[in-house]
Amino acid sequence: MSLTPWAYDLAEELLADSLPKRWAHSRQVYEQARSLRPILGDDYDLLTAAAIAHDVGYANAAKATGQHMIDGGRYLQDIGADPRLCSLVALHTSSPWEAAELGLSDAFKDFTPVPQSLVDAITYCDLSSSPDGHAVDPSARLEEVLNRYGPDHVVFRAVSAARSELLKMVQRVRTRVDTATATAS
Repeated sequence: MSLTPWAYDLAEELLADSLPKRWAHSRQVYEQARSLRPILGDDYDLLTAAAIAHDVGYANAAKATGQHMIDGGRYLQDIGADPRLCSLVALHTSSPWEAAELGLSDAFKDFTPVPQSLVDAITYCDLSSSPDGHAVDPSARLEEVLNRYGPDHVVFRAVSAARSELLKMVQRVRTRVDTATATAS
């Protein structure tokens, strides 16, 4: 059974009406994931499902800790989603850094380990998608996040601490895409 249609319907239900900008962003993250098909192999369905569902933790039904990545992963666990999907949602982008800022690092022990290449891919997709649903350069996206939150906010501190590693994740994905493209030529 394909995870993506299920995750798409769930994310649409949770985000489209109540958080339309978040829904637009999630749809662009999904499109970015679809563009990575050449490097995903058997993980294509998992990553596209994680991409569309990555921000369900912002929905009222999922809010618990206030850290949307962990909240989204836990919400998905609670409704019986694939454990790898739950993990990718919980770990995307700057989640470990934000969790450390909030004293929530122990929450990750409740998630199934997933390959770093998949965490890199979901992070690439998120960082290459603007808040209003357009493709954007990941460096510009990180600047936008920092400007939006400001230095006193936990997200600003987490993204500041994570920035160099996040850009390394993006570069690893780009290198994989370039290699796959060169091999296919």
